[in-house]
Amino acid sequence: MTIRLPLPDGSLRTYEPRTEPLAVTPGAPFTSRTVFSAAHVVADPFADTSPDAPAAVDWDATLAFRRHLWSHGLGVAEAMDTAQRGMGLDWAGAAELIRRSGAEAKAVGGRIACGVGTDQLTGPATLAEVRAAYEEQLALVEETGAQAILMASRALAAAASGPEDYLDVYGHLLRQASEPVVLHWLGPMFDPALEGYWGSSDLDAATGTFLEVIAAHPDKVDGIKVSLLEARREIDIRRRLPGGVRCYTGDDFNYPELIAGDEQGFSHALLGIFDPLGPLAAEAVRVLDTGDTAGFRGLLDPTVELSRHLFQTPTRFYKTGVVFLAWLAGHQSHFTMVGGLQSARSLPHFTRAYELADGLGLFPDPKLAEDRMKTLLALYGVNQ
Repeated sequence: MTIRLPLPDGSLRTYEPRTEPLAVTPGAPFTSRTVFSAAHVVADPFADTSPDAPAAVDWDATLAFRRHLWSHGLGVAEAMDTAQRGMGLDWAGAAELIRRSGAEAKAVGGRIACGVGTDQLTGPATLAEVRAAYEEQLALVEETGAQAILMASRALAAAASGPEDYLDVYGHLLRQASEPVVLHWLGPMFDPALEGYWGSSDLDAATGTFLEVIAAHPDKVDGIKVSLLEARREIDIRRRLPGGVRCYTGDDFNYPELIAGDEQGFSHALLGIFDPLGPLAAEAVRVLDTGDTAGFRGLLDPTVELSRHLFQTPTRFYKTGVVFLAWLAGHQSHFTMVGGLQSARSLPHFTRAYELADGLGLFPDPKLAEDRMKTLLALYGVNQ
């Protein structure tokens, strides 16, 4: 079996796909790390909608994918950036996603944490309105029994005049949270509207404010998720956290070394790349549980090239590659995304993603993935 894949210069080359997937099976719960996969949503391909209309979601397929992640021992980080919050999924859709996934988690015993933001605000907002929007979403997440992840807010970034406004808003929310939350610092490479978060574009100053929030409420912070794609900065923040506060890496470029850790500590994980890597990532963490760091790195290091490819600039469009791989892997019947985001990456990007994922053995049925890739190529005018 071979497939002709296009190169960026317009030429074609022959590629021989794998015939067998990587052999992984669900196993015991993790013991050394807490690991969440941020999960994508599956669009309803038959909905008569448009990119700027409310999202039409295939709930059955969306929840089935969460059961897939739970079956491998991964926690689900719900209604996050990977689920296209603010990029196709509005607050009404996110609220329904949180309700449905929260109920599903209870039914199957899966671990779940849900994003709390302010995306019901659609225009300029005051700090009081930002705080009220956060409160509304926090109440919904807590009602479902899920853990809350306080996400970075575009509205707060626009309304805040300096670090003191962040200290005030986050302090208010942490005081009223019923259980410890995860604080999420999402960098502008994922969302340009978050430039200058924590009151400064200087990352050292912003880090100081971030840590000040945590130091004032260590009993209300389970952990932090840092998505800045700077391993050294994450390690520095990790070493400065109060005792008992976890660091969940959100670094999709450097996750193997950050999860493996060093003599002074390690990161747990809350990653978008663990959506397509779920079974392989789970296998690697179970190897790490035995104390075999080299074996863990041997499994996970080869995945970094794929991750860096999917998260390449413009990084915010990584969701397109994630959903593309879910289609090839048979987790959904189509390659359609809410907001029409399937158009956000090029054919050469898809081609390379297929080749890298196939080389890792990520497709449970390599022949299905090959056939679907050929279908996509045909749509672009590439004949086999």
